[in-house]
Amino acid sequence: MKRLMISGLLVAALAVTACTNPDRFGADGTGAGLDANAGTTGGIIPGSANDPSSTAFFQQSIGDRVLFEVDQSTLTATGRATLDGQAQWLMTNSDYQAIIEGHADEQGTREYNLALGARRANAAQEYLISKGVPSSRLRVVSYGKERPIEICSNEACYAKNRRAVTVLAGGLTS
Repeated sequence: MKRLMISGLLVAALAVTACTNPDRFGADGTGAGLDANAGTTGGIIPGSANDPSSTAFFQQSIGDRVLFEVDQSTLTATGRATLDGQAQWLMTNSDYQAIIEGHADEQGTREYNLALGARRANAAQEYLISKGVPSSRLRVVSYGKERPIEICSNEACYAKNRRAVTVLAGGLTS
């Protein structure tokens, strides 16, 4: 008797949840109504990678990191292009602060790599400031070789670890 009652409740719950959106497959049955947000937000899901004001968009579409050559803190053309996009995004989305992390590969001493990471982070910060981002919204930190993205002793790994990463903080709190 108890199993029959539990089974009946489960079936009733499934039946009710299946009826929450009667037009979910579109009026013509083709599935045209699958995007419930299409009429109100143009298909943009707030906070997702297709929302131009989201951190996910910043990371995936603009890019949150710039890479450097061996023992260098000079920005490459590719790095400047990425920072141009970051500057534009930061100017449009003024609710965000940014922390620029400087990193180095495992070659060299800890002290040398901390200083190199700081120079890389400062280069990115100075470039963003030159593009109009207020310095009060930017901070820098150096991790040197302490936070590698790749761990191995070859150039492919080293190249990924020589970077400055822009980490966003803040945004709308609602």
